[in-house]
Amino acid sequence: MPIFNSSRRYGAVTQSFHWATVALVAVAWLLGIFGDDLPGKPAQTAGLLVHMGTGLLIGLLTVMRLSWRGIDPPLTETASSTGVAHWLHLASRLTHLGLYGLLIAVPLLGIGVQFARGNSLPIFGLFQIVSPWVADRALARTIKEIHEWLAHALVVIALLHAAAALLHHRVAGDRTLLRMLPGK
Repeated sequence: MPIFNSSRRYGAVTQSFHWATVALVAVAWLLGIFGDDLPGKPAQTAGLLVHMGTGLLIGLLTVMRLSWRGIDPPLTETASSTGVAHWLHLASRLTHLGLYGLLIAVPLLGIGVQFARGNSLPIFGLFQIVSPWVADRALARTIKEIHEWLAHALVVIALLHAAAALLHHRVAGDRTLLRMLPGK
């Protein structure tokens, strides 16, 4: 598979960023939802550390992915989508913009929760960044609530994005879905 995007499909780098982000968002979201249900305090602590590390990776991958888009721009619309109503095209653009915005905002808010609690931010078990803030439980609760709502919004929008790709494939019969799948 070529590294760069072609006129017919996304390249290996773009696909890798996309599917790694999908997997990491699923892991982070599931641990955010069910982390407190893990058996015992050590498992819950480990789950939280994995959740935070995964969130940091999502943020890092998103920055790398956006940088890569500058080097290797995304594909143009498929032939069958050129007749798509203007509002559907606009919805697609807004969905992608929303996904990228949330992929940056949710991890940043997670960092904010950790700092508002007065806790250091562990960086993949290598080192920690000391909180620049004095602990403020009310602020931490508020930021955490926003973090959770936006994480749910991210998952819902991602599912709508996946549903739209499936509709393109099944209903429109175009290559929208195939362009992002590995293989020939």
